[in-house]
Amino acid sequence: MGSRFPSHQLSNGLYVSGRPEQPKERAPTMSSSAMVYTGGDIKKSGELGKMFDINTDGSKSRKSGPITGPSRTGSFTGVASHSGPIMSNAARSSYSTSGPVSTGGVPVSVKKSNSGPLNKHGEPIKKSSGPQSGGVTPVNRQNSGPLPPVLPATGLITSGPISSGPLTSSGAPRKFSGPLDSKGSMKVHGVVHNQAVTTLTKDDDYSFKKGFPKIILWSMILLFVMGFIAGGFILGAVHNGILLVIVVVLFIIVAALFTWNTCYGRQSIIGFIARYPDAELRTAKDGQYVKVSGVVTCGNVPLESAFQKVPRCVYTSTSLYEYRGWDSKAANPTHRKFTWGLRSSERHVVDFYISDFQSGLRALVKTGYGARVTPYVDESVVVDVNPLNKDLSPEFVRWLGERNLSSDDRVMRLKEGYIKEGSTVSVMGVVQRNENVLMIVPPGDAFTTGCQWAKCMLPGSLEGIVLRCEDASKVDVIPV
Repeated sequence: MGSRFPSHQLSNGLYVSGRPEQPKERAPTMSSSAMVYTGGDIKKSGELGKMFDINTDGSKSRKSGPITGPSRTGSFTGVASHSGPIMSNAARSSYSTSGPVSTGGVPVSVKKSNSGPLNKHGEPIKKSSGPQSGGVTPVNRQNSGPLPPVLPATGLITSGPISSGPLTSSGAPRKFSGPLDSKGSMKVHGVVHNQAVTTLTKDDDYSFKKGFPKIILWSMILLFVMGFIAGGFILGAVHNGILLVIVVVLFIIVAALFTWNTCYGRQSIIGFIARYPDAELRTAKDGQYVKVSGVVTCGNVPLESAFQKVPRCVYTSTSLYEYRGWDSKAANPTHRKFTWGLRSSERHVVDFYISDFQSGLRALVKTGYGARVTPYVDESVVVDVNPLNKDLSPEFVRWLGERNLSSDDRVMRLKEGYIKEGSTVSVMGVVQRNENVLMIVPPGDAFTTGCQWAKCMLPGSLEGIVLRCEDASKVDVIPV
């Protein structure tokens, strides 16, 4: 029977008036449900196999075969245990198998655990870095590239050739040979065989004769010889001695100039170093010749002075002089009478650090490992011995005995100089920057001072790294 009021029937069979209610769209809700254990079967993994583009057709698997005895023993703890032939790589790439597995009738114990993304064949992607050869046991490493170098004892990284620096080829601090004292300083009698220590000789001292060009010297000698011959010939032929007088005057002037430079050349070089302006390491360019003044800090191999046993030095010098009288023995083949001659000398220098006064930066001064060094370090008289008081210093007699030097009736004087940690020095050399490491290295060519006409000084040359330090025994050091 019809009605003009619309009605509809509910699900329980009752009829109600009105139109049926339109179903409302429910807001999406996040829910979690227990995942079905697939047992490594790609067919049961649903959308997971499609995400990695894995073929779920079992017929196209590279390895196939029935799983015999699909029984599970024990309780499930996230690792499935199977026995029987392995079906495919895909079936064993996403879970672990343990226990005896039968492959062709031979029981084999297999334990494999893989996690992470899979490739298109269903195999886990191997995370490895660097080439690996066959048969090499893989190494569990999370990083790639060379290991960071081990810092030396001073906390700074040095640069330069591995064979001539404080680090070995593996980045570890180089082991040095030689006896150390209780404070870690290298004793002088053991530094001769240490490659980190530079042993200086008399040839490393400043010498005007050595620095003056030989060609110019022999040319001047030849000109004066020719001038004397010509002046003497004119004087004998025409009785005119003007040319001879001019040649003699020029010879006296040149001889006096050479004598002046030979005697006071060292003082002139020290004055030139003092007047040379200090450079700021912060703005110094790579390859620039600079002078840096600052406080010294020892490197890996500190030294100890030979006689006074001053520890933690970067430079030591001990010199024994003898006075030659009328009937005395000569200290060396070039020793003249009534002068002091050098009989024995021990000078050593090693790499050290200098903190610049201008910028506060710290630089490594490469004076060790046989580097070319010209020292201008003042020495002080330690012992003054004559035949009357030679027995008053048993330490001096012991020092002579250690070096097989005779202690007969001679007038001797022992001088010692050193640069110890905390001293203020001036260093002249070439700036070298290697990434973040700042060094001062010897220049390739000698540095010329130029003529100093006001002091009648000819040009002098500075070879290698120049070290300038006043008498350290009279100057207070800065604690570092």
